[in-house]
Amino acid sequence: MTPRDGHIRVLPLHVANKIAAGEVVERPASVVKELVENSIDAGARNIRIAIVQGGRKLVSVQDDGCGMSRDDALLSLERQATSKILDVGDIEEIDTLGFRGEAIPSIASVSRFTLTTRTRDTDEGTCIQVNAGQLADVTTAGCPPGTLVEVRDLFCNVPARRKFLRAYVTEENHVKQVFTVHALAHPSIGFSLSIDGREIYRLAPAAALSDRVLELFGDDLMANLLPIDPGVRPDGNADAVSVSGFIEKPNLSQPTRRDQYVFVNGRPATSPSIAYAMREAYPRRQGDVRPAAIVFINLPPNQVDVNVHPTKREVRFRDNTAVKNAIMSAIEAAVSGKGTVRPVECAVPPQQNEQPTERQVPPRPSEQPVSVANPAPAAPASCTAIPSVASAPREPVAPLPAPAPVQVEFAVDPASTASRPWQWFRYLAQTASGYILVETDAGLVTVNPQAARERIAYEQLSSEASSPSQTLLIPDVVKLPPADAARIRAALGDLAKMGFAVEEFGQDTFKVDAVPQLIGDASPASVFATIARDLADGAGARRGGVRWREEMIAKSIARAYAGMKFAADEAGATRIVEELCACRMPYVSPRGKPIMIFTSTRELNRKFARE
Repeated sequence: MTPRDGHIRVLPLHVANKIAAGEVVERPASVVKELVENSIDAGARNIRIAIVQGGRKLVSVQDDGCGMSRDDALLSLERQATSKILDVGDIEEIDTLGFRGEAIPSIASVSRFTLTTRTRDTDEGTCIQVNAGQLADVTTAGCPPGTLVEVRDLFCNVPARRKFLRAYVTEENHVKQVFTVHALAHPSIGFSLSIDGREIYRLAPAAALSDRVLELFGDDLMANLLPIDPGVRPDGNADAVSVSGFIEKPNLSQPTRRDQYVFVNGRPATSPSIAYAMREAYPRRQGDVRPAAIVFINLPPNQVDVNVHPTKREVRFRDNTAVKNAIMSAIEAAVSGKGTVRPVECAVPPQQNEQPTERQVPPRPSEQPVSVANPAPAAPASCTAIPSVASAPREPVAPLPAPAPVQVEFAVDPASTASRPWQWFRYLAQTASGYILVETDAGLVTVNPQAARERIAYEQLSSEASSPSQTLLIPDVVKLPPADAARIRAALGDLAKMGFAVEEFGQDTFKVDAVPQLIGDASPASVFATIARDLADGAGARRGGVRWREEMIAKSIARAYAGMKFAADEAGATRIVEELCACRMPYVSPRGKPIMIFTSTRELNRKFARE
């Protein structure tokens, strides 16, 4: 390492280039993003993307845009050289995707870079070659109008950065995500993506956003989306905020956490205000639901600052309140079916930015020991249901003596052997809100049937034996977003153990021939989306075990089973309680939520002042 003497110096150009490249070029997907945005700004109608070895060996982006002259092509390699702003005033009203003039020189400084370009009014183009920031060659070239950029051997001169790249499939998934985002943002542009010589996507220019959504995600997701009506700008007011796109229908039976795509003036971006508004606008009864959403927010360029993040991922609004109100109003109208919502006008003068208070969502409990206060006392291994109040003989039943409340600790572990929660029980009723009330040998118990069914299904799926399958009469074809498809693809072996019969069926598409018998009536597309999201959440923690993926899948399927309708009669409720009684851990769901609340007879007598 070079010794430091405390003096300030101007960095050499090659060092400054590598530092600046770190702001723009994080991985191959970053290269794709910057080059695609340049192509869109150039007016391209078709953009072709190709990568090899996850983008390490090659990233290629070709467009049919306006192209560049020889002088402009050479100038594009200079820092802060851009055609998109002229003076400081233009920064206040940026309406292009790229404007800093950093992408091309940053990429060229850490790769073997080739730029081939031609304008429509010339007969020949220009080809420029750069090796790790050093100009190698400039020649004339025969090429179609537009621009082709080929980036080979990314980070060839920065081995420390190169070794931090992930596996090929991981980098490919990041590229697919960038591709999906920009294809959604610009449905009128045709896109194609090739990976290792195999064409994965070919999307023709679409007449409407719905056509592009259908191509990318399939009709299963499209059928569950509600349109967000942008309304009409009042009196042609250009200062209004309009919101359009799609939001997933509230689904009480299958809560999932799906991808959300947000665009501000056509730019993939977000902000705390947007996240807060989308969370608040969706029905709260969904709990920790994250619905699929494709939301376009449009407002005057001078009302949004896109220059607050090096990669332009986050934006800042001059009037946060107007944006939040517009988003919430539009989503609430879409979900409730109330129709057109007029855009919200930005306040003039603009208000100071508000930082919304984010609600803290507690982390999902892991399989850790927990303590349950006043559980029903342990009893023998048998668990007998006695006739309910409605069908029992009229003779009074002598109550059994109730022991004092006791504090019991146990581990939330499927392998544990907890005692049965009661010796006998009698079904009493089911409340209007769906809770099951039962009388036991020691008091009254309120059971949450959804949490109980989730525990029952999880323990069945977690057993060593393979789960029974139900063959579908007609195989179901499920198309998933690229990231979700990659997770499902990696988990096909575990899915087979759970009772699925699944095989790949094209680009990010799967054919489902059988599903676990437990969820025979559930939508495979919805279940796969839930599994993919849960796998994404669990991948970081890894749950500390070799079977973490299998456990996460079991929990996902159990959630799907818990959300399905069940017979809300005495027989159905009694069956749930009997199956819960046979569980090894009947007190909490796999996600750590309580299944039952116990009130002892002694506690009831005390509260009612009975002897």
